[in-house]
Amino acid sequence: GTDWRIVRVRDVAAGRILDDELRWVKFSGFAWATDGSGFYYSRFPAPADGATFQSTNTNQALYFHRLGTPQDADTLVYSTPDHPGYSHSGQVTDDGRFLVITTTEGTDDRYEIHVVDLSRPGAAPRPLIAGLEHKWVLVGNEGSRMIFLTDKDAPRGRVVAIDAVRRIAPVELVAQRDTTLVSARRVGQRMILSYLGDASSQAEMVDLAGRPVGRLTLGTIGSASGFDGNATDSETFYAFTSFATPTTSYRLDTATGETTVFARPTVASDPDDYSVEQRFFASRDGTRIPMFVVMKKGVERTGGSPTILYGYGGFAVSVTPGFSPTRMAWLDAGGVYAVVNLRGGSEYGAAWHDAGRLLNKQNVFDDFIGPGEYLIRAGIT
Repeated sequence: GTDWRIVRVRDVAAGRILDDELRWVKFSGFAWATDGSGFYYSRFPAPADGATFQSTNTNQALYFHRLGTPQDADTLVYSTPDHPGYSHSGQVTDDGRFLVITTTEGTDDRYEIHVVDLSRPGAAPRPLIAGLEHKWVLVGNEGSRMIFLTDKDAPRGRVVAIDAVRRIAPVELVAQRDTTLVSARRVGQRMILSYLGDASSQAEMVDLAGRPVGRLTLGTIGSASGFDGNATDSETFYAFTSFATPTTSYRLDTATGETTVFARPTVASDPDDYSVEQRFFASRDGTRIPMFVVMKKGVERTGGSPTILYGYGGFAVSVTPGFSPTRMAWLDAGGVYAVVNLRGGSEYGAAWHDAGRLLNKQNVFDDFIGPGEYLIRAGIT
């Protein structure tokens, strides 16, 4: 049933909870109007009397809530009663001019986009991208020029610009590469592009026209996250972690490209004491599958090491390197930790996801059997 939540609003400056109360909210972000008058949010219809917790997740709609008013006065912005399975979320561009409405069905990254010109009172949502066929993630805007990350005609991702007012074809800013583009974030006059190369993070900066500015040095095999910002920021923060390196936060000056440590945890382990390798093996159908193998240096590879093998392979979720204190205890005791990047995730883009779903689901299990056999043949376990 609908696991609804009660949403309250806190005045941070005054340190008090306001009287505003919203119900039937689930799977929702909150996009504030730039004047602070209220916010856009997503909610489901109130259930019928006696049917609380019995309704399904259908007929979600996007509303605007004005502070200081009751929920029944909220303005309906967008809904699709003819398609009750659709879900809707809203984003307000940094300049406050546009509301970008993203529609999805199910869990796949296949979206429709509508745009509302907030500079025109009473303007209705206008379709920008139709079809629920491809991934479209808003990066930012310059006036009516919207920048999106998409996998349309690019299963590993690219960046394009679309004009929300003039109906012209999308303009490519960053072309598809051999690595997988997982995110693009605007910070001031820069975009930070995050890629996965064999399930390990890479990142670089480009300007708003897609021209390279500089590649970021992240370190060894690992995962980077963050890079959030808006059109007026001159710096951003990100985190980097690996199997043997605890999560460390960094500050990035987007004008100079200078990176400095912002916060680093103190742990008892030394990253140099551990071996982090990436190996590849052939799955049952011959597909090349990557796997991380982590152990403490000095562990003899005689086939006797107990090994934890982990994989996921679904919902376009990429499994990338990360630090775990409890896992370090396993490694210190002589254990091996292996992570296989099963099809069904998105380590290599949309095609990798599609290769492990629906009628291709057997590939996921084949991909998990193969690494166990490989680790035995390699004398690791």
